[in-house]
Amino acid sequence: MSATTSTPTDAVSTDTAVVRALRRIRVPQTQRNRELALLVFAFAINGSAIALVQLGALGAIDWTFLVYCGGLTALVIALHILLRLRARDADPFVVPIATLLTGLGLAMIYRLDLNWERHGWEAYSTRQLAWAAIALIAAILVVMFLHNYRVLFRYTYIFGFVGIALLILPVIPGLSAGGNADVWVDLGFFSFQPSELAKIALGIFFAGYLVRTRESLTSTGTRFLGLTWPRGRELGPLLVIWLVSLGIIVLQRDLGTGVLIFGMFVAMLYVATGKTSWVLIGVVLAVSGAFLASRILPYVGARFTNWLDAFNPDLMGGSSYQLVNGIFGMANGGLLGTGLGQGRPYLTPVAESDYILPALGEELGLIGVFAILCLYMVFTSRGIRIGLAGQDDFGKLLATGLSFTIALQVFIMVGGVTRLIPLTGLTTPFLAAGGSSLVANWIIVALLLRISDAVRSRPRVVIG
Repeated sequence: MSATTSTPTDAVSTDTAVVRALRRIRVPQTQRNRELALLVFAFAINGSAIALVQLGALGAIDWTFLVYCGGLTALVIALHILLRLRARDADPFVVPIATLLTGLGLAMIYRLDLNWERHGWEAYSTRQLAWAAIALIAAILVVMFLHNYRVLFRYTYIFGFVGIALLILPVIPGLSAGGNADVWVDLGFFSFQPSELAKIALGIFFAGYLVRTRESLTSTGTRFLGLTWPRGRELGPLLVIWLVSLGIIVLQRDLGTGVLIFGMFVAMLYVATGKTSWVLIGVVLAVSGAFLASRILPYVGARFTNWLDAFNPDLMGGSSYQLVNGIFGMANGGLLGTGLGQGRPYLTPVAESDYILPALGEELGLIGVFAILCLYMVFTSRGIRIGLAGQDDFGKLLATGLSFTIALQVFIMVGGVTRLIPLTGLTTPFLAAGGSSLVANWIIVALLLRISDAVRSRPRVVIG
């Protein structure tokens, strides 16, 4: 009898593996087919937006820029194909929404370049195209190599150290790129905003830390006004993050990043503990910190003055000029907008970054702004749904925290340019010009894809 004769057990296992592989191939990929349909819709809108910008501003279509944008389309398709192969159960809405927002922002940045006759590498749209390509490649690499997002949990404190180090970089002598706030780092051959990457590193750190310490943070406390309040010794982590946020505001003159990081931690703390009292304490600390900063720091005080008295004639020609121009631009757009390429968004300073939403509001109108805000709302709701659907505490906190960070950043920027709250120095996710922000936000997209695939494909698996 030959030693290589297969046993019935081997035959059964081989047949099972073959059947399993065939079933995987033949079962329709519903999520990916839905994603492909939405991507085609997003590609059509983005291409039409750029064409309309050219027709409105130039009166003719320049196919060169459209061909360059086709390179980004190819990268998005590559990401879609990779998801079919590696993460077939990932959420189908995240990539199309991010693609559409990136394309709309690129169209408006290109429109401003046409007005100021910026060409080549001097054009913001050219640099945004390059950064969008880098961002998509980064997302592809994350999806390709991060097979199990739970690996990040092992390096909780390393990510915390990296996040703090990134925040400190702009205040190191010789590295700061200058500006109204110390938020940029100049390495000579390029500059970047480390706080954008820091929010991801700190998000991973917060998620891992809260999983480890949740037992102590959810312990029974004092019952008052129908809520369970934490004991004094449990307030330590929240106070530390609050002080770190104040340090960012004081040392870097960066109100937006300080508020963003503190808000992300409070949101994740609420998800981890389920205690509303943490949110109330966080709001009180945030308001008190902002009040103290406005009284002590001239930079923050000027922000509050411009917010409260923007239409003062003494300020309109100076510090509140940008804010007032943005409001007038949105008012000029009305309900339906002036049309892409036919407004005057270039009258507002720095319209390609800080004030890109008013620029879009002028040419797309109130309906267009509402549509963009709805895209953000769906993106955030999908991210929170990804987190809440999983049974893994780390993935739940990470997905919820990163999604809330996007939502909070949008609220801070939209509230600032519409004079709902004081203006800060953040960027509008996916829309505004800025490579650091674009790369960071597409990495968030990749992380959400990986978490959602794990939640759908292994819904009953709980990894400690």
